[in-house]
Parts: sequence; structure tokens; C-alpha cells
Amino acid sequence: MDVTGTQSHGATRIKHGNERLSGWLFCMPMLVILGVFLVIPITMALWVSFSDWSGRGSPFSSHVNFAGFSNYAAVLTKPGLAQSDFGTAIRNNAWYTLLVVPLQTLLSLLLAVMLNRRILKARGFFRTAFYFPSVTSSVAITVLWMFLFGASGSINAMLSWVGINGPNWFNDPRGLIQILLGSIGISKGPSVLTQHGLLGLSWWEWLAGPSVAMFAIMLMVIFTTSGTFMLMFIAALQSIGEGTEEAAIMDGTNAWQRLWHITVPQLKPTIFTVVTLGIIGTWQVFDQIYTGTKGGPSKTTLTPAYLSYSAAFDNQEWGQGAAISFVLFVIIIVMTWIQRQLMKDRKMSRRKTAYYAAMKAETLASAQSASGLGTGQGSARSTSTGDAEHV
Repeated sequence: MDVTGTQSHGATRIKHGNERLSGWLFCMPMLVILGVFLVIPITMALWVSFSDWSGRGSPFSSHVNFAGFSNYAAVLTKPGLAQSDFGTAIRNNAWYTLLVVPLQTLLSLLLAVMLNRRILKARGFFRTAFYFPSVTSSVAITVLWMFLFGASGSINAMLSWVGINGPNWFNDPRGLIQILLGSIGISKGPSVLTQHGLLGLSWWEWLAGPSVAMFAIMLMVIFTTSGTFMLMFIAALQSIGEGTEEAAIMDGTNAWQRLWHITVPQLKPTIFTVVTLGIIGTWQVFDQIYTGTKGGPSKTTLTPAYLSYSAAFDNQEWGQGAAISFVLFVIIIVMTWIQRQLMKDRKMSRRKTAYYAAMKAETLASAQSASGLGTGQGSARSTSTGDAEHV
């Protein structure tokens, strides 16, 4: 009897072992691909960021020396051109992210709400039309955008119809906030902003706002990315159902109240995903800069991703280029974590908890009272009916 139980237990153990082996064999191709094309390159880049590799030969060869944190210090703490360029790139990308992420999220949500209505005719056509820029090559869109926003392009021609002299979009390095301040006579900042700063830039330069050229790129990115996020919102809206909205309509709410108090709270997981992807995408912007402005004019469209490429491939500062990429990685992780903390569900305060508990108790008491009253009335009806029958 014991021998049989032992043999059965061993067979079960062998069976589980075979299942684990089969699982690892199925996962092995993907693990190999991730190791070859992800883990190994990241490890090599991390080593390059701490070395003086010149770009020739293997970065693990004997003539490559360990440089410590000198590459990171050159862009973060050591005053000079490298730190100034890195500060300019961070400033440009911070304004870029601050404006693009909310605008593209809001636009994609509004498009999804409009295109999800059954009353709208040709919904498939409009969805395809709004999504089409997202599947078009970013290089082709950038070339088209530079043609439209050129000094003699279509945008300035349309502005001239209403008496507006359009700017030279991709060649104007002025910050939008400084342009607005200059229009009211403020051309120089206070000493507390001009004499202090961060990463080689004064606070007055940090607060200059995005340049006219960067603003044109922002419009292009919002135009090309909103379609993808629109489809994500449409999928989420179709999974919500119409019962809640119909109940809100019966309660007399208007369209804005239903959108803000009913639809948006149910879309919170999708909004979190869209905002996270937006933050990651905006901090990694590269192809529009490389194809369009190459960081100009006056480095007002320079971004960390393009600066990393330029430092490595143009200036042969491979260690600095790798260091910039890893600093950018840390920035993305921190920004994503902050966004997660801001959007996570909050615990109710004790006051609200007590208020909802009191409301729940009052509702239960009312229900029990109504139930007892209904039972009493039912008993009275039964007694009356029985008396009548007896008579």
C-alpha cells in the first residue's frame, strides 16, 4: 500500500517536472531573443557610459579604461558646453511633455466620445480618417509639416487671409512665454531668475517656454498620435455599456455632467495607460527632430534622445552619449512613478467614511421599515380576506 502511494507520488512529481521543462522550452526562443537584442545591448551601453570607449573595436577590449562617473559628471555637474546642451535639451523636452501629453489625451478622449455615438453616420470613415496619420511614416509627416509651416507655406498663407503675419515657424528660436511677456513690455527677467539656474541655464531661460519651432513640432505630434489613443478610448467606451448613462439621463444630467462624473471615472485605467504611453513617447522623441530641425534653431528643439545620438555619432563622445541615454531612462521612470502616484486611487478620509457609513445605515433602516410596513399591510389584508370569506 505504501509502495503504491510512493510510486503514485513520484509519478506526479515527474509529471510536474515535465510540465516545467515544457514551459521553459516554449519560452526559450523569446528569452534568447530578449537576451540577445535587449539584455546584452543594455549591458554594453551601461559599460560604455562608465568607460572611455572611442567607438572603435570592442568596448570590452583591454585598451578601454574605466572612467567612473566622469561621463555623467560632464552632463550633470561639470560646467561647460556638455552640461549646457543637456540642460537645454531637458528644458525643451520638459515643455514638450508638459503640453503634448495633456492636449493629446484630451483630444483623443473627445474624438472617441464623439465617434462612439450611434447617431453619428459614417463612423467607420471618420475613425479611419483620424487614425490614418498614426500609421503614416513619421518622416513623411515631418516633411509635409515643414512644407506647411514654412515661411511661405500654407499655414502662413491662411493666416494672412485674416491679417496675421505668420512667423517663420521652424527658424524662430524665441520662447512663447517670452514673446507674450515682450508684447506687454517685459523683455528682461528679474535678477532672482537671471542670476540663478540649473544645469547651465538660468531660471529665466527655463521659464521661456517652448520655442515657435518646438510648438510647431508639438502640433505635429498631437496630430499624429491622437488617432492611436482615440482607438484605445473607443474600445474602453464600448466596454462600459449604456445602462449607467441612460440612468443618468433619467436623473436629468446634461452631456457635460455625464462625461465628467460618469464616463471619465470609468475610463480611469485607460487614461492611466494613455498618459503613461504619452510620457514615455514624448521623452523619447527623436525622428521628428532628426528629420526636421536637427535641434535648431539655436538648439531650441534639441531633445535628450537626439543629444545622445549627436554626442555619440557626431562628436564621437560615446561615453557621454550612453550616459545621457541612461539619465533619460531614469527621468522616464521617475516621471512615470509620479504620474502613477497622482492617478492612483486614494483612500477615503475618516470623515467621508463615517458619512457613507451613516448613509448606508439610514438606507438599510428605511428599507427595513418599508419591508416591515409592507409585511404588516399584507397580514392585515390576509386577515380581512379571511374574515370576509368566513362571513
